[in-house]
Parts: sequence; structure tokens; C-alpha cells
Amino acid sequence: MNNKPTPRLVILALDLGTTTGWALRSANGPVAHGFVSFKSQRFEGGGMRYLRFTNWLTELDRLSGPIATIWYEEIRRHAGTDAAHVYGGLMASLTSWGELRGVPYEGVPVGTIKKYLTGQGNAPKQAMIDAARKRGFNPADDNEADAIAILLWAIETNGGVA
Repeated sequence: MNNKPTPRLVILALDLGTTTGWALRSANGPVAHGFVSFKSQRFEGGGMRYLRFTNWLTELDRLSGPIATIWYEEIRRHAGTDAAHVYGGLMASLTSWGELRGVPYEGVPVGTIKKYLTGQGNAPKQAMIDAARKRGFNPADDNEADAIAILLWAIETNGGVA
């Protein structure tokens, strides 16, 4: 009889933005989470943030993968034009990366994520952070808290993953 646990699918959850929150369930380990900045650097061309994002995804896949599925916060409306442009560029990079590797990806509406974690579909940022902390996580900011919420939603509601 084999007493080894069955490896689980590697799931990545993202809150896309200049500061991208992420949470990852590895095949055999605990949930890892954090945030990474894709702020444009001085003397960089406009596409470099997207190349850095793609390279980051590739490295994450190499270190923890293979990534089986990606869930991300689906934004339908942005308050600012710059934020909308960054989100769109990151989305294009993410979807291209997934398509090239055969990794499925799907967006989860903001209200769904907020309601799942806090019980309130329009919960403020601090409520998301507090709710993630109540679940045993210690997010540094709301981007990381949102990514944790997306990952928990995907796992616990079996949003198409095992």
C-alpha cells in the first residue's frame, strides 16, 4: 500500500496590476503568497513590464509547476486610464502565456471574490485583508489578500479544479 499523498494540481491566483498580488497552491506544499511590482523602470521601453511579468510567470511555473490552472481577478471597470492600460497589458501577457503552454485561465468577478471571503460583495480593501488574516494568512496588502481570496475560492468552491 502506498502511503504517499496524491499530488494536487498547482493553482495560481492573481490580482493583476502594477503591484500584482499572487497566491499559489503547490502540488505537495502549503499555499505561498505575496506580491510583485511591475512598475516601469527608468530608461525602460513601455513593453518591459510585460516581459518581466511573462518571465516571472515562467519562473514561477519552473519552480513550482507545472501550473495546472490560473485564476485571476476579472476587472470590468477601472477608475483610471493608466490602471486600465496596465491591466489590459498584463491580461494580454497572461492569456498569451497560458495559450502557448496549454494552461487554462479564467477570471473571477470582483464581487464574487469579495462576497466569498467577507460575505459582502462590495467589501473595502481592509475588510479583505482582515478576512484573509482570519483564515490564517498574513497578506501585506489588499492585492495579496485578493489573490489569496481567489485561490481559496477556486479550491473550496471547486471552481473547476481539484
